[in-house]
Amino acid sequence: MHPLLFRLPEWIPLLGGQPITTFGVFMLLAFVTAGYACRAELARMGYDPEKAWDFVFMAVIGGILGAKIYYLLLNWHRLVADPMSLIFARGGLVWYGGFLGAAALVIWEIRRSKLPLGRMADAAAAPLAIAYAVGRIGCFMVGDDWGRPTGSWVGIRFPQGTPPTTVTAIESQFHITVDPALIAKYGQVVPVHPTQLYEVAMSTLIFLFLWKIHDHRHKPGWLFMVWLALAGTERFIVEFFRAKDDRFFGMLTLAQMISVAIVVVGLVGMSRLKGAPEQRPAATAPR
Repeated sequence: MHPLLFRLPEWIPLLGGQPITTFGVFMLLAFVTAGYACRAELARMGYDPEKAWDFVFMAVIGGILGAKIYYLLLNWHRLVADPMSLIFARGGLVWYGGFLGAAALVIWEIRRSKLPLGRMADAAAAPLAIAYAVGRIGCFMVGDDWGRPTGSWVGIRFPQGTPPTTVTAIESQFHITVDPALIAKYGQVVPVHPTQLYEVAMSTLIFLFLWKIHDHRHKPGWLFMVWLALAGTERFIVEFFRAKDDRFFGMLTLAQMISVAIVVVGLVGMSRLKGAPEQRPAATAPR
């Protein structure tokens, strides 16, 4: 686990001494990976491949804003108590909020460019899956978004995580009672499920599957709906292993309820878009 890669030299104006975190680097890699994958898809479809970078730019802006807004709403009580600290904190980027914000700006860019929404959505399906996998590697490297305590062979301890996997943090922040046997064996820093790696593995498999079937024979948008159904299912499953404090629906977390809605949208969309595609509009010639 390497949360901090290095600090910028002090002589650099304004940014001197600022930390470069592993999470930030992998977030950058996630967007770059998505951009190249989307570029390849657009070229295969016959559209201008460089348009992928316009989509990535919009996804970065919308993703950061959406993720932060979602985080602030989820932690409204902390926002009321100390708004400036929470708003300008380095953390607090929630996936579903980021996805909604990014989707809104990317759709706006697609409409502004007069491109077919369904075809562009299909071009983004596999890139979204691999970008999510790359981003979760960053979460693992900084010890964020880990799972419930476990004594199994998969368990990993994050002594410098955010937060660390200490008994105090697990019980006070997530209201999870740690098994005394784990404390006796490992002390105050106990192993937890590496849910970040679970998501890396599942999202990579989703990417490989979507890439294999990307030349589908259904209506435009069908592949994106497949991604929605698979991504929602992946997140629903992994949430059972996550250390969370938002289980407002019995055993289910807020993210799981959103996942269920996303899976339903994906399945309904797949059903409606299944079948021979309509006449494809002429694509913009690649530059």
